[in-house]
Amino acid sequence: MNKYDICCVGHITLDKIVTPRHTVHMPGGTSFYFAHGISALDPSKFVLVTSLAESEMGAVDDIRKKGVEVKVLPSRNSVYFENIYGENQNNRTQRVLAKADPFTVEGLKDVDARIYHLGSLLADDFPLELVKYLSTKGVLSVDAQGYLREVRGDKVFPIDWVDKRKALKYITVLKVNEHESEVLTGEKNPYAAARILADWGVKEVLLTLGSNGSLIYAGGNFYEIPAFEPEEVVDATGCGDTYMTGYLYMRNKGASYMEAGTFAAAMCTIKLGASGPFSGTERDVLDIVNVASLA
Repeated sequence: MNKYDICCVGHITLDKIVTPRHTVHMPGGTSFYFAHGISALDPSKFVLVTSLAESEMGAVDDIRKKGVEVKVLPSRNSVYFENIYGENQNNRTQRVLAKADPFTVEGLKDVDARIYHLGSLLADDFPLELVKYLSTKGVLSVDAQGYLREVRGDKVFPIDWVDKRKALKYITVLKVNEHESEVLTGEKNPYAAARILADWGVKEVLLTLGSNGSLIYAGGNFYEIPAFEPEEVVDATGCGDTYMTGYLYMRNKGASYMEAGTFAAAMCTIKLGASGPFSGTERDVLDIVNVASLA
């Protein structure tokens, strides 16, 4: 069995992205943006575990062509999202037109990694038993967004994470935005929300604040990460996933919280400037970080 540094688990979706400038149909989901992002950095010790319908395997073929190893679990359907953005890219309206099968312990038994990142898209993607199981195999990282989405018909409704107090104690790294942290904790203040999440067992709380940067709370300390000004804001879809790609990539290399968060923020700046996943290089990211450090 191969031993990987990072394993990302999540559905590849069909996405219809509507912005004031254009409408784009493309694959999406945490796994899609993470895999493409890591392929631009170093995919040599990375594996993607995804689940989608046979009809959408072209998206997997494209990822494999970039040197990424992919394990595909069968599903009757692929997740189909419609994301509609206004001029403010921090806000979107969303519909779900199809759902994929949830992930299971059985599907992950033959994957051995140092870090597992779960990119939840909908509340039932990752059952509690899978969270517990993966926490025994490696460092567990989770993007909470999907746990806070429930589909009724084709509409997406915000909900609280039903098993949060049972699940969070198994999670080392948790990524939330300011709206998600408020739903989980009831706190509008991101600093107070981060402390509560840490009290519930999370070791590293990553709180993204859109154009206001991000906040990391770990080891009882806060690390304030500024956002880098993009040349142009084209498409924010996948920015949170790109942030996690950069953060976990750097933490796996031994970077500090501040170094990893700053690298992640710079990756997001490049991603914001174009539709689709991150398409820069590690050198591009470091150039942004280095220029900012001299300012």
